[in-house]
Order: sequence, then structure tokens, then C-alpha cells
Amino acid sequence: MTLFPWQKQREFFTAEEKKSIVEAIRYSEKRTSGEIRVFVESRCRYVDAIDRAAELFFRLEMERTDDRNAVLVYLAMKDHQLAVFGDEHIHKKVGSAYWNSVVTKMISEFDKENFANGIRQCVTEVGEALHFHFPYDNDTDKNELPDDIVFGR
Repeated sequence: MTLFPWQKQREFFTAEEKKSIVEAIRYSEKRTSGEIRVFVESRCRYVDAIDRAAELFFRLEMERTDDRNAVLVYLAMKDHQLAVFGDEHIHKKVGSAYWNSVVTKMISEFDKENFANGIRQCVTEVGEALHFHFPYDNDTDKNELPDDIVFGR
């Protein structure tokens, strides 16, 4: 999905890498009522990455999940910025130190230029936290948000 379809999409990942990231999202979401999205764009100018992630979180209407436990993994590739933004109920469970830890691990992979792997590991780790705090319930759970990667400008 592209948020701005009239703009040419920059290819940050190969088709196989995109597929593996989406598979990580789907696998993680099968174990929890939580939702995970990945948003990738080129630049994050004049604003902090966490503020941009929060802006996009609400623009994508991720706060509308039933359990308020959605998580957005945000990346600005050219500006080398990233953030992980969790909705209020998951944030209350894991706290800021957890998000900082996830970001640090992702940066470690990015420093080795393993971008897709860093994202997959982040999604998997967030999925584990969601599974622990919001386990899957076959009777009530549904996929509330698309699993595809969102590409911005």
C-alpha cells in the first residue's frame, strides 16, 4: 500500500525481503490480538521520528483496534531515523524501556546494513510481547488492520 500513490515509490527492499517482512507480521499476529504495521518512507525532516510515528499511527487509524494494542514500526531510510510506537494498552504493559530496547536491537542490524532482517526481528520481538500480554483468542480475534508494508514519500 502506498500512502501517496501519485509519487514514485522508492524500492528499499527486494520483493523477497518485502514478502519476508509481511510473513513476519502475519506470523506474529496469529499469536495475539495485537496488530503490527510497518511504515517506510525516505525522509523525516523537521520532526522527531517518534512524533512522525505517532502522526502516522493516527493517520492510519491504528488506535481504532478493539484492544488498543496496535504497534507501528516506522522507518525513514534516507534520514536514518526510526521509531516504534505502541498504542496505550500495550505501552502500559511494556513501557518506554522496552521500546528503546527494540529500537536499539533494530539499529544494531541496520548498522550491518541488514535492514529487512532488522525489521523482521523487531516485528518478531514485538509480536512476542503482544502474545505475552494479549494472547490470541480464537473466538474473538480478527485481523483488524492490513498486514502489508505502507510506503510513504
